[in-house]
Amino acid sequence: MRFAEAVERIERARSFAELGDSYRELAKAVHPDAVSQAETAAATRAFATLSRLYRERNRRVIEGDIADLVADGGTLTKIPRSPADSDLMEAEARALTTLRDKGDPKYRYYAPRLRDSYLHEDRERKRRRVNAIERLDGFVPLSEVNRRIDPRDAAWVWRRLLVGLGWAHRAGVIHGAVLEEHVLIHPEKHGLALVDWCYSGPRAKAIVARRRDAYAPEVLTTKTVTPATDIYMATGLMTRIAQDLPRPLKRFADGCLYDAPRMRPQDAWRLLHELDETLHNLYGPRQFRPFQL
Repeated sequence: MRFAEAVERIERARSFAELGDSYRELAKAVHPDAVSQAETAAATRAFATLSRLYRERNRRVIEGDIADLVADGGTLTKIPRSPADSDLMEAEARALTTLRDKGDPKYRYYAPRLRDSYLHEDRERKRRRVNAIERLDGFVPLSEVNRRIDPRDAAWVWRRLLVGLGWAHRAGVIHGAVLEEHVLIHPEKHGLALVDWCYSGPRAKAIVARRRDAYAPEVLTTKTVTPATDIYMATGLMTRIAQDLPRPLKRFADGCLYDAPRMRPQDAWRLLHELDETLHNLYGPRQFRPFQL
């Protein structure tokens, strides 16, 4: 393989897989010890890129709503597919930073940690905001729960969801997209974390189009987002995943799903106390129920 052709193929590749079976041939063609003095600088750059692609060959890439998530060890690196969505990455970084600085540390595990946020410029000089976020081991999104669950199992998810939202709201952060894929649970430990904070803020900059019907009415009309919006979406989520809600829980849910935001509960933690009373009247004192996917 000619030197110029090898350099071009390496520079075009976005992943090791795109190089096919030609790694050894490419490495031989651009090795700095095997080229002329005039080609040394270009060879050094190409060989470094080839080495990086080789190191990253086993990293898992997950396709998110607006970004590709590269799983590498304990970190998820979120890279927006469109540079125009960098403002959403900035919103996520701002939200996670606020939760870290202003949120009660006792509830910190309800959201992942932001490890880094930076601008990346690609070969076409397009800039993207990239977020490196803590990877939560053992957690799975509710979108992967492929069955309706017993209301008693839904109860602990509902409770923890209200705790997490109340924590965020007290810190001045609204999630804005409480959907199945953005709520992670740890089935064994009954843990919960809210992810994908790029839709946070007082006004909706974007929505997940395929989930349009799950949004509160005000998001689709005035683009206004308040704590009542999160409560509406969290309640709708719980009614979708729970099987045959008992009538008291159905009445509880209906009181959170009014079209007008001012008619809904505004305080997630106060609402949690009402939920606890409803659950106690239904099922008695709380008991730990093992949960398996």
